[in-house]
Amino acid sequence: MSKRLMPSLTALQCFEAAARHLSFTRAAEELHLTQSAVSKQVAQLEEMLCHNLFERIRRRLHLTPAGALYLSEVNKILTQVDISSRYILTYGGESEVLRVATQPTFGARWLIPHLKDFNKRYPNIHLDIRNELEPFDLQQARADIAFFYGQGTLPGATCIELFHEEVVPVCAPELLAEQPCHNAADLSQMTLLQCASRPEAWHEWFRSQALTAHNSYHGPRFDTFYMCIRAAQAGCGVALIPRYLVAEELSEGKLLIPVDHPMPSSGAHFIAHAEQAAEVPKVKAFVEWILARIISERSGKV
Repeated sequence: MSKRLMPSLTALQCFEAAARHLSFTRAAEELHLTQSAVSKQVAQLEEMLCHNLFERIRRRLHLTPAGALYLSEVNKILTQVDISSRYILTYGGESEVLRVATQPTFGARWLIPHLKDFNKRYPNIHLDIRNELEPFDLQQARADIAFFYGQGTLPGATCIELFHEEVVPVCAPELLAEQPCHNAADLSQMTLLQCASRPEAWHEWFRSQALTAHNSYHGPRFDTFYMCIRAAQAGCGVALIPRYLVAEELSEGKLLIPVDHPMPSSGAHFIAHAEQAAEVPKVKAFVEWILARIISERSGKV
């Protein structure tokens, strides 16, 4: 068998960090090495590959075309090593940990209510669920599974569409009693609660009714839909929220829809995992379970 061309993991990590930061100094700080050690590792890698991976232009570090190509391959390798190592790390013979990254409101309002069924079906897979505000990188989040809203692309990930959504305006009953609202023009005069992750939402909602609202970008701003929902319940104004996130409040009368004009969102909700992790048992089990829950929910069996 011919000898493999096998750089050390240290060399690959030094190259990846230097390429990401475009700085040997910052790469050294991240890896707790000296700058000269990082530079030496990269130089040895370049010698092995017979290509320069970096070049300096006006004293600034840049990737060469060969370096950019190599970086995309090295990212895949390091991701796979991380996945495999963590898989063994969490393997206990009978139990293992699945790391799930999710947007805060989606996790609290949609995912968690479904998890009892997963725990019952897979008692040996322990979930480690963490919040990640969008947008986020699957690799940087150190997650096996990620839920996100968008157009269905994450770097180095396989993304599977779960469902589309529609947004509706909601407010507290007390607010409508104080400030009657019969149409979109009336609503445009009310306080509009803004969600930082959807800055164009109100503008698009009014535009879908051929109306220009001068305050569509103005109003109290909140990081998450959960905070917007709580602000709406407290009577702070009107929030534009995906209907599925406030289904319970609407059915209980804690929130009302002042103008019944639902608007389809431009994106969709996705589940994602690293491209190399499709056949990892815990990942495969979770993805298949989620897709089965979506099908059951659509058919009204959940």
